[in-house]
Amino acid sequence: MAQPRVGSLLAALLLSVSSVAAPAYAADAALTPERGLSNVLQAVEANKLDLALDRVDSLIKAYPNFRLAYLIRGDLLLAHTQPLHTFGNVSKMVPPQKVEDLREEALARLRALRDKPPSKLVPGYVLQLYPEQKHVIIVDSSRSRLYVFANAGGRPQLIADYYVTIGKRGVEKTRQGDQRTPIGVYHVTADLSRQKLSDLYGVGAYPINYPNEWDRRLGRDGSGIWLHGTPSNTYSRPPRASDGCIVLSNRDLEAVGKDVQVGLTPVIIAEHIEWTDAHSLDAERNALDAALESWRKDWESRDLKRYLRHYSSRFRSRDENLAGWIAHKRRVNANKSWIKVGVSRIAMFRYPRERGFVVVTFEQNYRSNNLSNTMRKRQYWVREGGDWKIIYEGPA
Repeated sequence: MAQPRVGSLLAALLLSVSSVAAPAYAADAALTPERGLSNVLQAVEANKLDLALDRVDSLIKAYPNFRLAYLIRGDLLLAHTQPLHTFGNVSKMVPPQKVEDLREEALARLRALRDKPPSKLVPGYVLQLYPEQKHVIIVDSSRSRLYVFANAGGRPQLIADYYVTIGKRGVEKTRQGDQRTPIGVYHVTADLSRQKLSDLYGVGAYPINYPNEWDRRLGRDGSGIWLHGTPSNTYSRPPRASDGCIVLSNRDLEAVGKDVQVGLTPVIIAEHIEWTDAHSLDAERNALDAALESWRKDWESRDLKRYLRHYSSRFRSRDENLAGWIAHKRRVNANKSWIKVGVSRIAMFRYPRERGFVVVTFEQNYRSNNLSNTMRKRQYWVREGGDWKIIYEGPA
């Protein structure tokens, strides 16, 4: 019996993933959706249709609600009766938009398998983690990928990555209901269990603090941006299918959740992750460390001129511009005979898309002749004329 004519099955898929270097065949014990797709693709390219069908069946067995695998299985079965030249030849049974969504998911997964993060580089956003912060999460929205980094002595070390869905209209959230995912530096604020949620959110959710201080200053609004799972009858969703949230499969959300610390875990959402070498990152961190220490000492000095040189002319706190801030500090200093300021548990994150713009969060221990307090503080520092300046300051 003649071998079924596979033709250029998945050709449309491969057009956007040129020169896919599929890794060696992965057995079921190591099967991930990405490796499963690669296994099927290898068999298709070798014109071994029955083997491809066996492999897609293994993928479906491992991930019973994986709709993309079912679509590919339909293609493979149809190849027994006619040559296939596109991805999703069963489109008479599946709406064209759903086929396109599944194709985009396949592309995103295969690209992630092919283009692994550079092993000798680190993400340029994580300047410093403090010891209690065990992990940092970074989302590359253009690749539909979420990366988990462990805190290795204050530096990020990649330990896992996962396929994710973002907003229907992409990134750059600015207003309520725009169906976009924000770009910025955020933190996990809660852990919502399945029992508190509808089935839409799957096994749980982790809200983040959008809009943050910088979003509010820029006039951005909206709320309810979460990392969450999928409905019980769905393994995964297309790359752009949420109302702005970051959506993982339930399995993946449970894996990520083991590394999430409410109030501590940073979530950095970028359009593209910028990678850099550790030496360059150290240089930027050291310069900012020096600026923060200088600010601390000048505050202790009670010399208002020295202290205020650290603030940008564009500075704003929650309620005051620079002029109001100066007037406030002048009144406060008039009642101080001495000031001591301690700074600890420092975290520094460079803002996505921005050069010379860093979020610094730390624990501030303030003592003076008439006041003592400890608070978590957040500052936004910007480079102006080669110097670091504070453009925002307030409680974290």
